[in-house]
Amino acid sequence: MLSNKEIICPNNLLDVAHKKKGVKVAVVNAGKPLPMLSVQDAVNENLIEPIFIGNKKEILKCAEDIKWDISQYEIIDEPIENNTAKIAAKLASEDKVKIIVKGHIHTDILMKEVLKREYNLLGKTRLSHIWHMTIEKDDKPLIITDGALNVLPNIKTKMHILKNVINFSNRIGITRPKVAVLSATEEVLDSVPSSLDAAELTKLSKDENLEADVFGPLAFDNSISKKSAGIKGIKNIVAGEADVLLVPSVETGNGLVKMMIYFMGACAAGVVLGGKVPVVITSRSDEAQARLASIAAAVVALD
Repeated sequence: MLSNKEIICPNNLLDVAHKKKGVKVAVVNAGKPLPMLSVQDAVNENLIEPIFIGNKKEILKCAEDIKWDISQYEIIDEPIENNTAKIAAKLASEDKVKIIVKGHIHTDILMKEVLKREYNLLGKTRLSHIWHMTIEKDDKPLIITDGALNVLPNIKTKMHILKNVINFSNRIGITRPKVAVLSATEEVLDSVPSSLDAAELTKLSKDENLEADVFGPLAFDNSISKKSAGIKGIKNIVAGEADVLLVPSVETGNGLVKMMIYFMGACAAGVVLGGKVPVVITSRSDEAQARLASIAAAVVALD
């Protein structure tokens, strides 16, 4: 069942990202092949100008191995892995970089630094993660949120997640995104807490007059399949046509994304939104093309 399809960075992200040139980024604990290859790709696409943070000897050796001359770029020598996140957060707080890119470091260590108040990197909304999912180069994306950062968000947090994803959708040209609030059912049932949250979120989005069509609860099939929604008699503007899936928990989002990657060969461009700087927190096992797409998504997310 595992897919052998080559993962491809989508044109729609690159086309929008190309409008911004040479954005300064901090690469946290660089010096491993996959992070370096993706940064090299992003430099070749004229998207970013990297500052490498990590063990200088390892960074230079890795660059040599992939035949990349990085002599024109700054390297901050820090051999202790966990200290590299502190340096990146400080650079961002001083406005010396516009994006933080995770290299070979644990996500929790990196995000712990980003969340520290001393760096003043938090914005008006809570941080949340989006995955911009595509199969082919010219696919319309499916956006999944939040499958990486907020574990079991309450209604207040889900509103922040919703506002962040609406903002990102606008930046990639979806002026009024259709957002399906996922549950295991399309009915509001006391026995299914996510269905209650979905109904409340639908109401709040209308009360706040958000620039999106938000509806829930919807099960996965009713969100993305017109046929399924039609058979079940579900008639609303989102059913079968969702641009965004707002998931009830991190397990749901993570599972959906990983299934699309491993069963379908999907390109998952992941980025943390809502703060002063976007943070790219790809998995250490992600392919270079997915990492490039994630950097492009972060560039797109910039003000």
